[in-house]
Amino acid sequence: MSSGDSAFNIDTWLQQEVAEIGVPDASHASLAAHLHAKDNLATLRDKFEYPKNATLPDVDLSIVNPQDDSIYLCGNSLGLMPKATRRIMNEQLDKWGQMGVFGHLTQPIPWAHGDECAIEGVAALVGANPVEVALMNGLTVNIHILLTAFYTPTPTRHKILLESRAFPSDHYAIESQLRLKGLDPATSMLCMSPRDGEETLRTEDILKTIEEQGDSIAVVFFSGIQYFTGQLFDIEKITRAGQAKGCFVGWDLAHAFANVPLKLHEWNVDFACWCSYKVSCMVARVPEVSRGLSFMKVLDLDEGAAGYRISNPPVHLVVPVMGFLETIDNVNLEDLRKRSYRLTGYLEYLIEYVQGKECPRSASCLPIYGKMVMVQNGFNVSIDYIYKELVMRGVAVDKRYPYIIRVAPVHLYNSFIDIRRFVDVLIESVSIVEEKL
Repeated sequence: MSSGDSAFNIDTWLQQEVAEIGVPDASHASLAAHLHAKDNLATLRDKFEYPKNATLPDVDLSIVNPQDDSIYLCGNSLGLMPKATRRIMNEQLDKWGQMGVFGHLTQPIPWAHGDECAIEGVAALVGANPVEVALMNGLTVNIHILLTAFYTPTPTRHKILLESRAFPSDHYAIESQLRLKGLDPATSMLCMSPRDGEETLRTEDILKTIEEQGDSIAVVFFSGIQYFTGQLFDIEKITRAGQAKGCFVGWDLAHAFANVPLKLHEWNVDFACWCSYKVSCMVARVPEVSRGLSFMKVLDLDEGAAGYRISNPPVHLVVPVMGFLETIDNVNLEDLRKRSYRLTGYLEYLIEYVQGKECPRSASCLPIYGKMVMVQNGFNVSIDYIYKELVMRGVAVDKRYPYIIRVAPVHLYNSFIDIRRFVDVLIESVSIVEEKL
């Protein structure tokens, strides 16, 4: 993405840190504590409810300390709760109990307009103007709403370009939109796959496809960060290329929202939507639209993206948005992005070290994909066995059948010590599974 992502070199950074403490290499156990001590953003963790081993299901409390923090590396599936969210939620519940219907118009967070209290903060996270943002619905519902507005196929321009491994519900929504308009997905759904032997799409291949087939493409719809590989797409370049060929360009930013710096207004993105329960640790769903449409006056719609709302969201969905925005107030997203690079880079280094130096044979196939680490079991061992051992030791990750475990450090609350603990537990878990074979 056009945000300086390639400027930071993980290897150079790790070499500098290793030299500073005088250890042989970055696999040394003392490095994690050193990195943690230097981490200016480490205290952000204190603003979140962080699970203990004792509170996670299926943890074997005979082999871990119940009062120790768990190893929560599952923020790509559900972010942890900001402490501010509990306080704000209780304030609104008290308001309901104390004044009933009058809470609709009473500050703070009047329920009838509660979503408007969060608009400026959310808009800042995606680099949009407040009028370009609305809070509403679930992600897939919003994909349907936005495609209903932006996808207007003609006999010659009817295709939707997307990734071959788009998130399943995105794929289903696009296929549904095609069928609703009487089109055949086999001819109108253009799915891009990586080159043979590669895991991610090359930007030049995407641009080439748009250039060669753009006259038949009505909408380009990609994810900002690919959910399976962790690939970060170049939103600015792809948007510009699609629009140059007369296509609308939209984005599913489920894994990108509050994770990477976004400049949707500057990049002139046509439309985008995302969920907010992952890295951003919210529960409400938030879409963003960067171009308004002309509507019939009789509808009396709100200005900009708010015109897409079907109703105002309930306050219990607005509160987590407010809690998250309060938690990250005065935190620079660029600084968080740098921290994300360091956390993920340290994890990648340790996994690669394990590959070459210390791991049992089943762990010797551990590919690293993009900005998310996938732990792949390459032999005839069910991923369930390894996953079960991890869970028993207080590790929260998620699995994708048949052979993938996704490990996603979150820059808001995970630490370098979490990373080191995870890799140690991974080695132990794989060894135990090997012994049982």
